[in-house]
Amino acid sequence: MELRLKRLLVPAAVAICLAGCGKEGGEETPKPSPTQVSPSQEVSQTPVPTPTVAPTESGGWRTGNKVSDAYVDPDAVPTIDPASIKAKGFEYDYNALTYELVWSDEFDYEGAPDEEKWGYDVGGSGWGNHELQNYTEGDNVVVADGVMTIEARKEELGGMDYTSTRLVSRGKGDWLYGKFEICAKLPTGRGTWPAIWMLPTDWAYGDWPASGEIDIMEYVGYDQDLIHATVHTKSYNHSIGTQKSATKRVAGVSEEFHVYTLEWLPDKIIMSMDGEQYYTFEPTKYKSQPTLNEWPFDKRMHLLINLAVGGDWGGAQGVDETIFPQQFVIDYVRVYQSPEITELTTNK
Repeated sequence: MELRLKRLLVPAAVAICLAGCGKEGGEETPKPSPTQVSPSQEVSQTPVPTPTVAPTESGGWRTGNKVSDAYVDPDAVPTIDPASIKAKGFEYDYNALTYELVWSDEFDYEGAPDEEKWGYDVGGSGWGNHELQNYTEGDNVVVADGVMTIEARKEELGGMDYTSTRLVSRGKGDWLYGKFEICAKLPTGRGTWPAIWMLPTDWAYGDWPASGEIDIMEYVGYDQDLIHATVHTKSYNHSIGTQKSATKRVAGVSEEFHVYTLEWLPDKIIMSMDGEQYYTFEPTKYKSQPTLNEWPFDKRMHLLINLAVGGDWGGAQGVDETIFPQQFVIDYVRVYQSPEITELTTNK
């Protein structure tokens, strides 16, 4: 373990981290106004079509033919039991919500990630996307100089050509609703596929995608400077080309630290980058009576942070073997919850 940890390259990122994420020791990077979008930060969110017949586009998010906000005809959905309706009946003032820090990792220690907060998903199964890495338990991650670094390497292990890490908070950090902030610096180069995302802890509504998935940030190295935010449900997912997603183009995004934020509320999901909202998923926007097929997000979920190599999406244009090792650097992870939302949703 110690030999592995010494191989990770961390110090070069630290000075940037202190300036970019607002920790003590550096000035906090000014955040853009939520209403301001600069030419280098182009936001793309395809509007919902207006015809009464659903579009016929095929393909999906992981194949490069991404369909964003695909149309769903509300009249095609039969009347349902009112008790089955989700994401409705919650009244609150969004602008008046307050938040309290309930869980965090500032990475202000040395060595392996805190075992009280993080576990590992391990193995080289391809992870459902034909990925090329074998995820190890601690050999590809280290905490030092105030940051956590996940390193993907070109090395054979267990029949796979690369190694990396997939951290999970499952069983150590599980939440229902909240605000999630992750300050991170992305890797670069063709074949890298970093992700910050959430999966169900209990899978109460069944296997993927029935119980949902929230992708706070995804990035594929062949499409430099383009950030993706996506939600997946039984009705809306990439396997049928109906996932709900948005992208944000930021010049040089992998050169600096940025703060990626999810606001998970009982009736909507909001994604932001550096304090600027760029995507909102509201199921009632697509269906007047959403059910768990459209909104399974009323059960607890946990965080995942990983760096994949290749795969159906990350490797869609091949993998440049010369760029490795590559680092995915995390400055902090912070989870907040709102007392107002907790009170509103308790026993509902």
